[in-house]
Amino acid sequence: MNIWESDLPGIGRKFQMETRMGEKLVVVIHDNGRRELYFFDAGNDDECTSSVTLDDDEALQAAGILGGMSYKPKALETVNLSLNDLVIEWYKIPPQAACIGKTIGELDVRQKTGATIIAVIDSQEKKQINPGPDHVFTANALLVVAGERAHLKTLKTLLQNG
Repeated sequence: MNIWESDLPGIGRKFQMETRMGEKLVVVIHDNGRRELYFFDAGNDDECTSSVTLDDDEALQAAGILGGMSYKPKALETVNLSLNDLVIEWYKIPPQAACIGKTIGELDVRQKTGATIIAVIDSQEKKQINPGPDHVFTANALLVVAGERAHLKTLKTLLQNG
């Protein structure tokens, strides 16, 4: 997938993506928070076939849905999103992990790894956004984590081995 970015002076920023199927999606993020999405069929770069305008709250909700915060297909073991050096990844805690029963604070996660736990979805689908240091890790919980790739690798090692 190819992504191009360009500044739109006085308007905001434009992101253009070409999908693996050859379709084109253009996202314009206005300085006031409004987002416009334009869809172009494969092979027809000149004519927009559909568009939608979202305000800031709608865009954040749509991003969560698209990114897997609201529903993660069971077929996906891990999902990740890269934004320059920042990686956002979904990581499922294996049943034998050393972190089970320990808290984020006990493991000193952020200081030891440089990674941040953005959210936790437990095995009963209960979601906790921005869990604090008293959050206890449980088997099969799905973590949404952010950091550089090296930070996330260190985090996974800490969670798995202690």
